[in-house]
Order: sequence, then structure tokens, then C-alpha cells
Amino acid sequence: MNADYVPPNDLARKMVDAGEAKIRVSTRDTLIRAYMAGAILALAAAFAITVTINTGSPLIGALLFPVGFILLYLLGFDLLTGVFMLVPLALLDRRPGVTVNQVLRNWGLVFVGNFAGAVTVAFMISFILTFGYSVPGGEIAEKAGHIGTARTLGYEEHGLAGWLTIFIRGILCNWMVSTGVAAAMLSTSAIGKIFAMWMPIMLFFYMGFEHSVVNMFLFPFALIMGGDFTFGDYLLWNELPTALGNLVGGLLFVGLIMFVTHYKTAPRRELEI
Repeated sequence: MNADYVPPNDLARKMVDAGEAKIRVSTRDTLIRAYMAGAILALAAAFAITVTINTGSPLIGALLFPVGFILLYLLGFDLLTGVFMLVPLALLDRRPGVTVNQVLRNWGLVFVGNFAGAVTVAFMISFILTFGYSVPGGEIAEKAGHIGTARTLGYEEHGLAGWLTIFIRGILCNWMVSTGVAAAMLSTSAIGKIFAMWMPIMLFFYMGFEHSVVNMFLFPFALIMGGDFTFGDYLLWNELPTALGNLVGGLLFVGLIMFVTHYKTAPRRELEI
């Protein structure tokens, strides 16, 4: 077991190295990897919603949802929530060539790729549920529409308090997701990575925290299926506060914590003998 375990100090270095490596990936590959991550996570979300509806148990849906996240991680694809946490660490460590513009470039490319992948799956799922939009989408479409309306206009009803609520849900979400990303690096084996990721991902999904990439699928899908809100409602009352919350949750509560205490560790205390 010790041979499979990566100590926290080594983990912190791996996280900084991973952040630098992602910045150095070409534009083409960054977009492809982000597209596939968005698509796979969207399929996992559709799967979890279907399981929840068919079984009547949100816990079973949440228990199975991490399969998608684990697959995209093991295949080396990139989610916005992950690069929010990892990439700035290379900037903080002053790695050669890593600038604020390079960090923003990476975030922008991953956002575009994730969104394109998630929307692709939204159209595919909506098409097969409606036989090419010729019949109603059934219970899954109805559920998605309800979620979309509740998590946009439902927040808007509360004004600033609603916006801050979704922002905090975004923080909590990526606190857990980024914990899963970091925990996966604690193991050098596939099975160890899978076990390390499973619980925090299941937790965020079951608790209803807000994940910007999951929402890139859920809300366009709900709109396609006739959700009672607009694309502008989605951006202002969900995607924007969710993405900002994801940034704060992943970077502040995981990335910076690991960087400060395990990478830039304070000097040890001298004890009087």
C-alpha cells in the first residue's frame, strides 16, 4: 500500500506540475480534451437523472454519477473545475513562461470546449427522447425543465441572496470536486484513483451543489425541451455565479491550501530541550 501512496508534500508538487503541464498543452489538444470532458460529464448527468427518475432514489443516481467523472479523469480530459484549481498554482510558483494571460487562455479554451461538448450531448439526448422533436420528451425532459426553472428563476426570486446562494453552492461543489482531483493524485494505481475520487463527487451531486460543466448540459437541455426560462436567465442566474463559486472553491479551499501547507511549508518550530 505504501508503494501506491503519494505523500502530501509530493502530491502538492504533482499538483503544481500538473498546472504547468496544462498550460503547455497546445490549443488544439486543450480544446479536444475539454470537449470530450464536457460530453462525458453531460452523459453522466443524463444517466444519473434517468436512474433517479426510474428508481425514485436520488441517492442511487448520485452513487452512479461519479463513473463519468472518473472516466474523463483517467482518460486525461480537462474540466473547467479542475483547471480552476490546478493551473494558477503554476503561476504562484512562478514557473517559466506562466503568466496571468496564459492562465486565462487555458480557462477560456477549457470553458469553450466543455460547453461545446455538453451542448452536443444536450442536443443528442433531446433528439432521441423526442424522435427528432416529433413527440414530447417524457418524464426526463419534464424533470430537466423543472430543475432548469427552479435553479434560475427560483434563485432570481430572492435577488442578491439567491445569487449568493448559488455562488456558495458553486464553492461547495468545487471544494469537493477539486478534493477528488487532488485525492486521485494520492495513488499511482487506477483502482486507488477511482476510490479516492468517488466519495467527494458523489457528495456534491447528492447535495445539489452547482457544477458549472454539469450545468452546461442541464440548462441548454432544459431549454431545448421547453424550459420556462431564457438563455440569459441561465447565464446570469446560474452559470456566472456557479463558475465564480467553482473558481473560489477549488482554488481557495483545495489548491491554495495544499500549496501553502505542503508545498511552501512554514519552517518547523524549534523546541526548547
